[in-house]
Amino acid sequence: MTDRDAGARDTTAVVHVRAEGEVGEEALAYARSKIDAVVNRPGLPAVTGEVRITRAAAHHADHPWSAVADLQVGRNGVVVHAQEATSQEVTDRLQDRLRRQVERAGHGGNAAHRPVTPPWRSGQPAEAPSGRDAGQQDTRSA
Repeated sequence: MTDRDAGARDTTAVVHVRAEGEVGEEALAYARSKIDAVVNRPGLPAVTGEVRITRAAAHHADHPWSAVADLQVGRNGVVVHAQEATSQEVTDRLQDRLRRQVERAGHGGNAAHRPVTPPWRSGQPAEAPSGRDAGQQDTRSA
């Protein structure tokens, strides 16, 4: 099993691309360019980590190519997996998944998944009734 290290060339993103198994230089160069396109986007915090591309030794496997990205985007961790039949397909799949996760991590996560602070914890007063109920009093007997 060979292990070649080909680090990214940018100072804001230090992502190492490693090959395990019979991975050619052409496949590594393609993966490097796709990963660089994701992690060197303007507006992202510092990105560090590693991407491993592996080709299985078993020739009868349906998806012999696999890729794993383990990155740190600012203070958030991102782990992405992909498996495909060719090196180009696995790189493209990894890039698509990685782009979504890096964007989410780089911008503080998804706002829809953040917990909402209840009004009794934030000190915000409850809203006054609005509409037709605003001027009415409760006329029911107790």
